Amino acid sequence: MRVVVQRVLRASVRDVAASPEAAAHIDRGAVLFAGFRLSDDDAIIDWMAAKCLGLRIFPDDEGAFDRSVVDCGGALLAVPNFTLYGDASRGRRPSFTDAAPPEFAAACFERFLAALRRGPVPVESGFFRTHMHVELVNDGPVTLWLER
Repeated sequence: MRVVVQRVLRASVRDVAASPEAAAHIDRGAVLFAGFRLSDDDAIIDWMAAKCLGLRIFPDDEGAFDRSVVDCGGALLAVPNFTLYGDASRGRRPSFTDAAPPEFAAACFERFLAALRRGPVPVESGFFRTHMHVELVNDGPVTLWLER
């Protein structure tokens, strides 16, 4: 499982094919772009959710990274993103053979959302197997790549 975490001042995601109401929005918090592979299981997904909830990427009063999204009362926006497993090492078109098949990845994403929602912060989500527009204001910028 791979997650790209971006600390944000605000973020939103919209399903391009759906109505404007089919959108999710957060203010201060983090956007979690999540990709899955076939070997991901509940233990990996639970570990990643706990890591995302507890990751200290928000500043304390001295400016040091010492607070989590939970500590600062933020929110999370999780967005499924199979392209995190894109391999562009050869040629010019990425290969996605390492990405989980769509049905398996959808189930993993739902388990990831459920694990995040067991935490004490609001969790919004993107849309699986759809073209989305994601808008965010990266705060810092702070961007981390997590893998398990």
